Parts: sequence; structure tokens; C-alpha cells
Amino acid sequence: MGTGPLEGLLVADFSRVLAGPYATQQLGDLGADVVKVERPGAGDDTRAWGPPFADERSTYFLGVNRNKRSLVLDLDDERDRRDAVELARRADVLVENFRPGGAARFGLDHPSLVRDNPGLVSCSISAFGPGDDQQLPGYDFLVQAMGGLMSITGPADGPPTKVGVALVDVLTGMNAAIGILAALRERDRTGRGQHVEVDLLSSVLAATVNQASGYLNAGVVPSRMGNRHPSITPYESFETADSPLAVAVGNDGQFARLCGALGRPELAEDERFVDNRERVANRDELAELLGRAFAGHPRDVWIDRLRRASVPCGPVNDLAEAIHLAEQVGAEPVVELERADGTTARSLAGPITLSATPVTYRRPPPDLDEHGEQLRAWLRDRPSGVDTGPPRADPQA
Repeated sequence: MGTGPLEGLLVADFSRVLAGPYATQQLGDLGADVVKVERPGAGDDTRAWGPPFADERSTYFLGVNRNKRSLVLDLDDERDRRDAVELARRADVLVENFRPGGAARFGLDHPSLVRDNPGLVSCSISAFGPGDDQQLPGYDFLVQAMGGLMSITGPADGPPTKVGVALVDVLTGMNAAIGILAALRERDRTGRGQHVEVDLLSSVLAATVNQASGYLNAGVVPSRMGNRHPSITPYESFETADSPLAVAVGNDGQFARLCGALGRPELAEDERFVDNRERVANRDELAELLGRAFAGHPRDVWIDRLRRASVPCGPVNDLAEAIHLAEQVGAEPVVELERADGTTARSLAGPITLSATPVTYRRPPPDLDEHGEQLRAWLRDRPSGVDTGPPRADPQA
């Protein structure tokens, strides 16, 4: 069995922190050979982000850098810069998130590279797109704030709140991977690569889907609603006698069954709640009535009753409980990879399952410059004076 549908492709990863590394980890899981280029001394910024640490390694870094080899290059050093350009010349894919103008300064921009490597698919990741003349800072938290996501996240009577993970970076990384795969498919037809551009602002705006549609088509600027849904109710969490319960009622039939399970069947016939449109208009009154009922018993009692009535519901799990749930349903969510020193790196499995060419987990996240000696020797063993075209990747020994 091969190592996945992208086996044989070389990815030159000049990105750092999260969006780019997340994208290249996905490509690595799908079989690509990813060479992660890092700066001398510190490497990727996230190597220092902690606690928590595991075996003196940042768990943040460990989360998005498996299936890669690490190569330290100082792009301000002429010889290292030649190695970087040579790597890009040999690559099928290049991913970078330099500041505007940075890729061109190092000779790693798409126009410079395609002269020698016309099949190259390059991907630039930025915060606010190529037209951002102000070079605004591109931290996920700031883009959540400036891109509107925080304005619709958090309790209605509380402050705007960020999502509990750097979600915009993750979404941007996914968009980058999608764009790269589309460009590779086009290269299969034409033999020519192209330049892919993604940015955090566009990614977060696209992710607001129904909320943005409400504004664009009906002029409704959404606001924070806690765990409530702007267009469906009851679709929120309720406090039970011991812990919160999430309830997701998506149609009138489910609402009628919910009312029966709560011992309040008459609510389904109440003119204020007879259909979803009326329930949304009277959501506060409905939430108060349902909340009183839920407070009468512990969460697990309600989960049993509601599930027997085919009403969608579930506990509000912490992350440990969520991973345990995935194990219970047979998802095999945890990947364990052994390092050369005998320690083990653990990370979450990728979310994609392929029947014929499954994802593979071949390498633990690398230590800084772990593969540098091998890779520098390969890059510097090149013919002089004769252009033989871009060689493919070296064996992943």
C-alpha cells in the first residue's frame, strides 16, 4: 500500500504558526513529503508557545506539524537562500505566509519560481489579502474581532467573545489545502501550476454563512445570542438539576415530541409556539417554560427521555469527554507516533477517511533541523551549468 493519494509530491513549507502548518499537515497526512523550513535558533514561533509542554516540546507545535521534516535555513544568508530557492525549484507545492513582499525579497514568489518550475503550485496565506496596503497584524484573535465573528459570539448581555480555538486560522488552513488540491488537479490536465491566495478575513467572512446572508439579503445585522440560534428555537442549552444540556429542535415534529417528553404536551398546541416562526418570535417565553421543566431532573435523566423520544440532545462535554466519546463511537481519534528518542507524540487524527488511499501517519512532529543535514546535502548535490528541469523529491528515508 502506498502512503496516500499525494504520494510522490514534494511540499516546501515556508509557513509558520497555524494556518499554513495546518494546511501542510493535511497534505502530509494525504501522503505528500513536506519539508518544513524554519529560521535558525527559534524555529516556528509555536515551538515556544506554552505551557503546556510534553517532553520539553510545545504541545501547540505538536498539534499541527506531523508528517514533516524540519530544515533550518537563514534566508538572509546567501548560501541558505540558494538552498531555499533550490527546494522551491524541486517542489510541487510551496506554501508561505511571509509579510507582503517577503517572498519576492527572497526569490520565493510565484513569478520568479515558475520560470524554472512551471508546474509549481504556490500558496500565499495572508491576514487581509494582497490588497492590504496597511499590512495589518494577522493574529487570529484580531481577525475574529475585526472580521465580525466576536460580535456574534458570547452571551447576549456579555462582551464580544472569541471562539475557544484559533478557528479562523484553522478555516484558512483548510481553504488553503482545498485551493492547493484544486490547482494540482488543474496541473494534471495542463501540466502548469498556478498561484493560490487565501486570507484570514475572507475565510472568517465566508464562515459566517447564514448570519452574513441575513445581513446581505434582509439587512439584519446579527448580534450575540449565547447558545441560541437566530432562526430556530429551541436550539440552545438548558440548565438541568445538575449540569447543562444541549437541545437542538429542528422541526415541528421534534418540538411536539420534546413537549411530550417534558410532560408539557400542551405547549405544542399553544398558538405562541405552534410552528418555528412563532417560536422564534416568542423565544424568551418558551425558554422560560422549558427551563422550568428541565430544572426538575438531572441531565442524564433528560438525555434518556429525549433520546427515546427521538429529540436531538446531548451533554456539554469538555475536551477530554469529547475525545472519549469519539473513542466510544469507534472514530479512533488519537494518533501516536514514536520518536527516535523513544518518546511518543500524540495528536488528533485527521477528519478525512478515504476507502482506497487512506491517510497515513508516518512521522512525528520534527525537532528543529532534525532532517537538516540530509536535506542540505540533497539540495547542494545539484548539477552546475546545465538545467535538467526540476528534480522530484528525494526518498523519505
